[in-house]
Amino acid sequence: MMNRQAVTPSPAKNLRTPDSGRPSTGSRRASTGRFRRTGQPTPSTVEREQAMRDYKLSIEYKHLKQHCPGGVYLVPSLDDLRLFHGVIFVRRGAFTNGIFKFTLQCPPKYNNAGTHPVISFSSYVYNPHVHPGTGEVDIPVAYPQWDPSKHFLVTVLTYLKRIFYIKDYKDLSPRDQLRLPNQEALRLFQTDSEGYRRRVLECVRESQRSVYLNDPGCTIQFSEEAAFHEILRDMMKQRFGGDGDGKKSADVSGVVTREETMEIIEEVAHGADFSMRNE
Repeated sequence: MMNRQAVTPSPAKNLRTPDSGRPSTGSRRASTGRFRRTGQPTPSTVEREQAMRDYKLSIEYKHLKQHCPGGVYLVPSLDDLRLFHGVIFVRRGAFTNGIFKFTLQCPPKYNNAGTHPVISFSSYVYNPHVHPGTGEVDIPVAYPQWDPSKHFLVTVLTYLKRIFYIKDYKDLSPRDQLRLPNQEALRLFQTDSEGYRRRVLECVRESQRSVYLNDPGCTIQFSEEAAFHEILRDMMKQRFGGDGDGKKSADVSGVVTREETMEIIEEVAHGADFSMRNE
């Protein structure tokens, strides 16, 4: 029979330094909330709050997919989570056929109470609600008390569209009228409607002339129509009917399937590729 040797427990190691009484690992206590026991940093309260604001902003942008006002398009910047590039196509009224580009910037504290998003036009816009020098829209005038439970990105985009269709300022008090950023445009609107229409027409024409001037870093880019676009349009008209005035032939149902459209696009692409190889 084997003799078992008595095992004497080793003395407990002193886990505290003699001078400070703190653990010898040198890591901060978990109770401070700044570091985990593993030594990995944990987000601070400020970082967690900012992450939550960023998350809410992404939810608001996703909401725009179904609720963005007609004719208004918004695309996020590639470099800044809180910067968006946009464009509005005005389809009726005094600004008909205007193509106006803008940016929407959300401050770091958005969507906190009292923190407005900032919309600024890069296109020239002659409108009482748009600052003639900076192109900024008067969001703080329209919403003096920004309430995150009531106001969202869709709120300011709806307002952005509405300023192009205003017919009068009867509902705006004299005090609020004085707060509008372009007082000259307001005066002309109220006293010389024909003069105002001329200035607006100049503004619309300028937006059309500059539509292909893309700002650096802008995620909405306009390019001039190439030859194959004309070919594609003509083939679509031949296949599905319609004329230059947008009228459809009597024997056309008006329903175009995705497969039919892709078939024509492939035909045009194949023809373009064949032409390039023969040049």
